[in-house]
Amino acid sequence: MIILVNVFAILSAGLFFFKKISPLAFLVSSVLWFTLMIAFWFILPYSIYRKAATFKDGFKVSFEDQHLFLENDRGSKSWPWTAFSSLIESPHFFHLYFDSRSFFLIPKDAFEGDTVHDARKFLANKIMKKG
Repeated sequence: MIILVNVFAILSAGLFFFKKISPLAFLVSSVLWFTLMIAFWFILPYSIYRKAATFKDGFKVSFEDQHLFLENDRGSKSWPWTAFSSLIESPHFFHLYFDSRSFFLIPKDAFEGDTVHDARKFLANKIMKKG
């Protein structure tokens, strides 16, 4: 949906530049684009995260030799490293994929200093090489 909205915004800007649409039409499409982007980036995430108790919990994640261990005040769960199919790293998270549709996020800001680099090497070794 976001891709479609951005394609619409680029298309309307191009049509306005080549004088195929009026300034009013471009203004309306720009206001629509800004409204949708604010809704997707700020309003929807805030309303979802504010209501869900899961996003208010504090979690502790431990990397152990045979499994990943997750715990909070209400319980714990562990997964063997073989349960993860792939690892993708984004600027702020490690994405540990179970399959093509489900994954587990570990925020990088949970690590201090060089421990992010150590965690990257450990995760790549465990997930890419399967245990």
